[in-house]
Amino acid sequence: MLTVYGEGRGFRVVWLLEELGLAYRLRPIDLLAVEEDRDFLAINPAGFIPALQDGETIMVESIAILEYLLARYGSCSLSVAPDDPAFAPYLQFLHLGEAGLAGPMNAVLVGRQFAPEAEREARVTRWADETFQSRLGLVIRRLADCPYLAGDRFTAADISVSYALLLGLRTGNYVPGPAERDYLVRTTARPAYARAMENCPATKVWAARSPGL
Repeated sequence: MLTVYGEGRGFRVVWLLEELGLAYRLRPIDLLAVEEDRDFLAINPAGFIPALQDGETIMVESIAILEYLLARYGSCSLSVAPDDPAFAPYLQFLHLGEAGLAGPMNAVLVGRQFAPEAEREARVTRWADETFQSRLGLVIRRLADCPYLAGDRFTAADISVSYALLLGLRTGNYVPGPAERDYLVRTTARPAYARAMENCPATKVWAARSPGL
């Protein structure tokens, strides 16, 4: 059986697994005590989440895991074939959800909520916020033409970007505009999203305590 280690960005993986109807187990990871979790460190010595174990195969990095699952177990309904005109935007937004949105938002979160007060608006924090906002502009422009990032249908690119937008929203560092709000209403209304939330208790509690749509 597939094993997902950790929530956080692991929620992307769980959401995709629910969309695909694949059996899995979720292994919680306490990042505050990860140095004592020898079983997990044997899977991912770097000690970050998520990780996926599929038999003898181990994958880390949430977007790489999504691509692996889609290539190995997925259906074309959640990905886009290279000869499809929507392939380029699909691939772009699949990766932008982490590299352009969630990654910079992590820096904003750390800078504003964990740094000493005098450092909370440091140049690097402002740069990360500006990076998030500029990449968000690509999402907004795409949503002006299409209901989903690959076009007319939901794909893994929407899992990637929706997670990043929800990360910003739930940490209080981003307020969705009308286009993003309508988009998130569409993506989070999916039954697979609801099942993923039920199976990720820490994420469910965090969402319940955070600003909503």
